[in-house]
Amino acid sequence: MKCLCLIVFLAFVITQSYNDLEVEAVSSDGFVSRKGVQFILNGEPFYANGFNAYWLMYEATDPNTRYKVTHALENAAGQGLTIARTWGFRDGGYRALQTNLGSYDEQTFQGLDFAIAEAKRVGIKMIIAFVNNFPDFGGKKQYMAWAKDKGQAVTSEDDFYTNALLKQAYMNHVKTVLNRVNTFTKVAYKDEPTIMAWELMNEPQCRADTSGKTLTAWISEMASYVKSLDSKHLLSTGSEGFYGQSTPQRMTSLNPVAANIVGSDFIANHNIDAIDFASVHSYPDTWFPKLDEKSLLDYLRKNLAGHIEDAQNVLKKPLILGEFGKPSNAPGYTQAQRDAVFTTAFDIIYASAQKGGAAAGALFWHLISDDMSNFTDAYSISLSEKSSTITIIGQQSRKMNLIGRKRKPGRENKI
Repeated sequence: MKCLCLIVFLAFVITQSYNDLEVEAVSSDGFVSRKGVQFILNGEPFYANGFNAYWLMYEATDPNTRYKVTHALENAAGQGLTIARTWGFRDGGYRALQTNLGSYDEQTFQGLDFAIAEAKRVGIKMIIAFVNNFPDFGGKKQYMAWAKDKGQAVTSEDDFYTNALLKQAYMNHVKTVLNRVNTFTKVAYKDEPTIMAWELMNEPQCRADTSGKTLTAWISEMASYVKSLDSKHLLSTGSEGFYGQSTPQRMTSLNPVAANIVGSDFIANHNIDAIDFASVHSYPDTWFPKLDEKSLLDYLRKNLAGHIEDAQNVLKKPLILGEFGKPSNAPGYTQAQRDAVFTTAFDIIYASAQKGGAAAGALFWHLISDDMSNFTDAYSISLSEKSSTITIIGQQSRKMNLIGRKRKPGRENKI
């Protein structure tokens, strides 16, 4: 009982401190921009090691559980992690942000406010996605249900990309998020330098058009719309990075076979002026469940190398590995296997970054705080644990942070 009272008290103190005082800017403050294949922060190249924590808004909606957000972000900053990727949506359901089209829950919005304010306090940048391709937390499926309620003749979730009402609903959500004034920092999201970038969608797919043209057209239209409202922040797709018909040779050599029908196109989706950097996710264990560990690592190397090469030479934009990990429920799983995945991904990213290349960072899936059994799964990692994987994460953070201090923007330096 004493422990519970202390938690409630700490949550109250944290909340009150933001109500009474504006959040102080930290040394990492400033907008992240892009110059060629590099990110720039405060006039210097910005290389990052980061994490996914999609649950930040959800847990911060309840003042009594905000300490979980605080602990997770403080632990991440202590390991030198500098980017948190999270959701800027929860469409319908429990603790919904958007309870119906155009209707928002203020308490949930304050949860996102708190997460941004805490990231600002500890010096972590954020990448925030506007909607989900999948039904988790609502996504396209929920938008489709809302459209049907309004009498729209929608038959597929992929009508999200072409139906006029659904496109306007998405744009309305984007506008609401961008214009939101944080109740803790008193800064509008579109003016908040803690936010590094927006993502149009988490892992966009359009199986209704495997040519990739429908999704590319939607990305182009919505990217231009976001930039018309917010020219200060970077923007990306949130894509898994599957190749499409614009590069058939890459489809054959790098795509899982199942990815050839999802209607995405890594090159076409990112070769749009309003898209500032490329996104790729990597889950070999899911895509190739019958491969042995060596073959899985070989694919990880080949896939990352191909995307980095194309970001560097074709797109001429930075690349972030937005999701990767090793599931602990894989057959024969060992901690060493997870370590090997992290080391392999980190080494490839670092080798490119060290030369001034397009690979700008990696965000593992996914970070949790202590006492979070509701979000614990085969990929979750708590930085409070003293595992070899966490040591590897910290080492990569320090290496990536050092690169930016040793290289001036616009040219390659020897390190």
